[in-house]
Amino acid sequence: MLKSAKSKSAKKRSAMSFSATTASAAKPEGSTLVKVKGQGDDPGSKQSQVIALLQSPSGATIAAMMKATGWQQHSVRGFLAGVVRKRIKLKLASKKVDGERIYQIGGPGGDGSGARQSKRRPS
Repeated sequence: MLKSAKSKSAKKRSAMSFSATTASAAKPEGSTLVKVKGQGDDPGSKQSQVIALLQSPSGATIAAMMKATGWQQHSVRGFLAGVVRKRIKLKLASKKVDGERIYQIGGPGGDGSGARQSKRRPS
């Protein structure tokens, strides 16, 4: 039997680099569209329901969001962190009232589009 000059890992690297270059060549630059759920998609969707609860003046608890959607607690928390904060980039505020945590988009006096303050000290 003859051994090939290229090792298996070298073959994989060359195959991966080929597929990566052809994929990037097929996609024109600057054409990345990111569709964000919860922003005008389906007003009856679970994500839209949670966002509506968060936008209410009284805010919403995890339990209220769980009841409205049928999601488990960890799913609601994941939605708040992953979608509301990171993907949609809304300012999510929380406060404890009578021992219960209340979540609200945009807090009092804010519209949810507040800029973050730098924590660096002036030099």
